[in-house]
Amino acid sequence: QVQLVESGGGLVQAGGSLRLSCAASGRAFSTYAMGWFRQAPGKEREFVASISWSVGSTYYADSVKGRFTISRDNAKNTVYLQMNSLKPEDAAVYYCAAGSSWYNPTEYEYPYWGQGTQVTVSS
Repeated sequence: QVQLVESGGGLVQAGGSLRLSCAASGRAFSTYAMGWFRQAPGKEREFVASISWSVGSTYYADSVKGRFTISRDNAKNTVYLQMNSLKPEDAAVYYCAAGSSWYNPTEYEYPYWGQGTQVTVSS
């Protein structure tokens, strides 16, 4: 079992930056791939970024590539999502998840989820 708690969401102007954090507790955090997903009102939850458990290989949705950076600190049991050049369309609830796959994953490969943190981007 892995418990995940996100933080760092908030209100930011378009073009601004936010850094989300996801603190994990439980067993063997460093053996899980970690991902960030998001869900905007009226839309399905979508993949944002993921990172492998070992060497830190990363994968991004095309919509955030070049603007967002995912990283992890296994010593602190924490994964981060640095979001730069934010756009109004990035506004959503962002979820951290732990699972088995980092390369082009689906949410079904992630059994453990946090409660989400709201990101609002004003234009």
